[in-house]
Amino acid sequence: NDNFYELLRTRFESYLDNTFLAAQDGRTITYKKIDNRSAQFAGALRNAGAMPGDRIVVQVEKSTDNVALYLGAMRAGLVYVPLNTAYTVDEVSYFLTDARPSVFVCAPEKYQQLAPVASKANSLKIFTLGVAGDGDLATMADGAEQIQKVQPRHQDDLASILYTSGTTGRSKGAMLTHGNLTTNALALNKLWGINNEDTLIHALPIFHIHGLFVALHTMMLSAGRILFHSKFDVGAVRRALPS
Repeated sequence: NDNFYELLRTRFESYLDNTFLAAQDGRTITYKKIDNRSAQFAGALRNAGAMPGDRIVVQVEKSTDNVALYLGAMRAGLVYVPLNTAYTVDEVSYFLTDARPSVFVCAPEKYQQLAPVASKANSLKIFTLGVAGDGDLATMADGAEQIQKVQPRHQDDLASILYTSGTTGRSKGAMLTHGNLTTNALALNKLWGINNEDTLIHALPIFHIHGLFVALHTMMLSAGRILFHSKFDVGAVRRALPS
């Protein structure tokens, strides 16, 4: 099974009690908890009708549930498509039309604006996910049967589509496979010498390559700890650094 989540899980399964995400509000998410929560989101997405190979477009704010949703989509064999949270309604309309997802997830406060756009773009299902664990997708995940089995994928199967900045024209969807994610993460993890005693301050958004892939993947491969900041704040980052 070349599903990238299968590799991640085999690397952290001996450290399930290790802290994965340490949020600014004091909550800690262990590797066991993120694994189980991702299995719940995989179950919720499957109940929503998403099948392996389907695209799921996500425009939500950074949160621990956002991370679990990403991992749940991957373990279910879905293609994860994150969108910049600053994109306008017109821009979201373009991405939904271009990506042709079966599921669209947005912030609860943007539902009224984006539901008509999603309907027009033929997104079959639209759900919400908030930063405080709210939203109907979070509720669905709470009650969903966990999908523990990682959906088999090949190296060349799509894992994610990330849209370019579009500075010289329309944004283009960069198609990343499970093999791409695996090669990148293993190389960086080895070059940087990351181990399970390392800590990373994570102050980036998780809708682009470094925040979503480089930071999370390299630490997960070694079961390291992530100080999970909601955004970059100079004072907060300085206080988090060891003295």
